[in-house]
Amino acid sequence: MPVRPMAGTLAVRTLTSESLFLGDFEIGIDHGGALYRLKITRQGKLILNK
Repeated sequence: MPVRPMAGTLAVRTLTSESLFLGDFEIGIDHGGALYRLKITRQGKLILNK
């Protein structure tokens, strides 16, 4: 189902962290040939490292 923006806003595709991590605490993201690591900390925050 397409995302419909509210008046005066831009539509942003939104994913839950649960759908990205699938129970893991770290995932890799290939961006333009560089590997980035997205981690969930013990405090439940997200950290992105190259």
